[in-house]
Amino acid sequence: MTNADFEKLVDTSDEWIVSRTGIRERRIAADDMTSADMAMEAARRAMDMAGCTHEDIDLIISGTVTPDYRLPSNSCVMQEKMGFPNAVAFDVVAACAGFINGMSIADSYISSGAHRRALVIGTEKLSYFTNYKDRNTCVLFGDGAGAVVLEPCDSGSGVLSTFMKSNGSMRSWLWSKVGGSRNPYMADFAFDGSDKIQMAGSEIFKVAVKEMSNAAATVIKDAGISSDDVSLFVPHQANIRIVEAMAKRLHLGMDRVFLNIHKYGNTSSASVPLALDEANREGRIKPGDYVVMVAFGGGLIWGSALVKW
Repeated sequence: MTNADFEKLVDTSDEWIVSRTGIRERRIAADDMTSADMAMEAARRAMDMAGCTHEDIDLIISGTVTPDYRLPSNSCVMQEKMGFPNAVAFDVVAACAGFINGMSIADSYISSGAHRRALVIGTEKLSYFTNYKDRNTCVLFGDGAGAVVLEPCDSGSGVLSTFMKSNGSMRSWLWSKVGGSRNPYMADFAFDGSDKIQMAGSEIFKVAVKEMSNAAATVIKDAGISSDDVSLFVPHQANIRIVEAMAKRLHLGMDRVFLNIHKYGNTSSASVPLALDEANREGRIKPGDYVVMVAFGGGLIWGSALVKW
């Protein structure tokens, strides 16, 4: 779905969208394609790259705010449809930070010895609750999924450090107000947009730049390295201005920041694994490289992870 498509829906233009967000197009899932469907395809590709079987996976964690059902979890749907006989499966709800949150949980389980091999997914069908009458938000979001396989590795490599933090007092800056048990759908609901994504853009911008920068700096410090040692930063692809401001605060050249927001827009929890996968397949990451991932989303919740490839 290109910016030209949005010019037909709302009062906007390609120049306005690109200059403020960096987005040129985004992918929209077909009506009969769900977030679990996308997650399963991403999982197959990750498992093919990892060379592992369904029997090898003993932990499935899916980050999503757009599951197929309220109950059960997307991870359980995947387990049944794909067949993972040895896995425990559950979802995490952390919006755009869902993948990093899930990876942090999986890392802890593997490090403790409780699990051996984890499939961690970020998947979203944001078109499901995007308000296509709100020009300030509808141009931002796309659909997608990404996945990784985590397993034990030699000391000094793999996931070296993770960081998570949240502040629920700012939850109304990025939320969907109607549809839960607090504000359920009623018979006379007007569908006035309150059931869709609502965002306070300028407030989110300021906090996102500050906290994503701090989160990235924290995992770098905890790992005992400097920002100069980091080969690639893979940020949540929310807005080009946020990413550029974060890079400036961290004294990073944009040549070390991976971007694909122009193709996919903001895909929430799928954003970081999508970018990580593309960077890897394009040869941007080599064995021994330090890679920092960082994300920020509704909750508000943010987090980061540092990996030695």
